[in-house]
Amino acid sequence: MSEAPVVPTFSIEKIYLKDLSMEVPNAPEVFLETEAPSMEVNFNSAARTVQEAMFEVVLSVTITARIKDKTVFLVEVAQAGVFQIRHVPPDDMGPLLGIACPNTLFPYVRETISTVTSRAGFQPVLLAPMSFENIYQQQVQQLQAQQGSKPN
Repeated sequence: MSEAPVVPTFSIEKIYLKDLSMEVPNAPEVFLETEAPSMEVNFNSAARTVQEAMFEVVLSVTITARIKDKTVFLVEVAQAGVFQIRHVPPDDMGPLLGIACPNTLFPYVRETISTVTSRAGFQPVLLAPMSFENIYQQQVQQLQAQQGSKPN
């Protein structure tokens, strides 16, 4: 009698808001500005093992809006999820944690940022779609470059 084949599994156990910060340091004067602010958007994704086959992935986004040298607002969101991943080859874990999980979390981050900027009195900020594949590839290349430059 043969054993049943081991099937890889990937499931979302929980999606939650881990951290949220909204600052409007120059209110109310900033609301009198007529110039549109420039926006700087930074993304970061991190994964860690919670327990066997359970992983937490946190997608962090920081948006800083400025007019000249004055901060209009600063919003930081850390959207997290717990994912169950079983029977996946080790070479496939990086792309799952670095691409699939952030892709799953992105719509939640996008909605949170839109809502919180609107609630703070600004036009809602709508993040453009992201290519987590490109971000992951850049991270892999940076890691390889760092490892290649280290003395043995």
